[in-house]
Amino acid sequence: MSPDSQAETPPPIDVEDATNTVEIDSGSFPVLDHGEGPVVLLLHGFPDSRHLWRYQVPALADAGFRVVAPDMRGFGNAPRPEPVEAYTLPNAVGDVLSILEAVGIGEVRLVGHDFGAAVAWLLAATAPDTVERLVALSVGAPGNSGARTLEQRERSWYFYFFQFEGVAEAWLRHDDWRLFRAWTRGDGDLERYLQDLSRPGALAAGLGWYRANVRPEPPDESGAGYPSVTCPVLGVWSDGDHYLTEGHMRGSTEKVDGPWRYERVADASHWMMLDRPAELNDLLLDFLA
Repeated sequence: MSPDSQAETPPPIDVEDATNTVEIDSGSFPVLDHGEGPVVLLLHGFPDSRHLWRYQVPALADAGFRVVAPDMRGFGNAPRPEPVEAYTLPNAVGDVLSILEAVGIGEVRLVGHDFGAAVAWLLAATAPDTVERLVALSVGAPGNSGARTLEQRERSWYFYFFQFEGVAEAWLRHDDWRLFRAWTRGDGDLERYLQDLSRPGALAAGLGWYRANVRPEPPDESGAGYPSVTCPVLGVWSDGDHYLTEGHMRGSTEKVDGPWRYERVADASHWMMLDRPAELNDLLLDFLA
């Protein structure tokens, strides 16, 4: 890749113009659907929405892919069920499979970021006929040893803070979202997050992902039961990530039985798709083509 391609920010897609509403048993989901060809499915995490992928969609579509990116439950304009248990990873996997069935898609090349990567890992492991290959951004395979280092435990402090229902919400909103602004370091789509999370029930829904999936567990249960992935996998980590260590991604090899490739993106925050879109697009196109 040339230095110029790293610096250029590709033009974004008009997300709303490319969005359809897909009805499944768990509700109405906004789904960005653009392009023609083999399907690339993009899954976002906390506290994002399908808008996260606005710089990746045009590049993938121009390369001959059909790109599908839903709002995940609890985020954007997707349904926001109240029970914490609604936000378990298997429920999210069920949403994704139902959306694919509703739009007539049987096989995908899968890209996930943050909690979307956790969903992607589980989907690739449990529905191998659906996932032709997997790209995991930022978050390594669940259950790998990289998640248990002291450095990663220190970076994951907010997992446990978010368990305090009502208290976490109050602190994050306090003084014009002061703690939330500090926690994000101003990275990502901060103003969009604040607008989305200020809606009734939205913040609790987003935090429900942590309360349902990363609540404290005894050592002999933490990470148990996650099967390995057999398809080709690309893991990408950015060196400005304040939440995940490089070891968390590199440790994914323990859970990958198929071909494994690792790439590191420099000078990018957790949201590499916004900070270094051209570089990430090159990696995606090279691996997914």
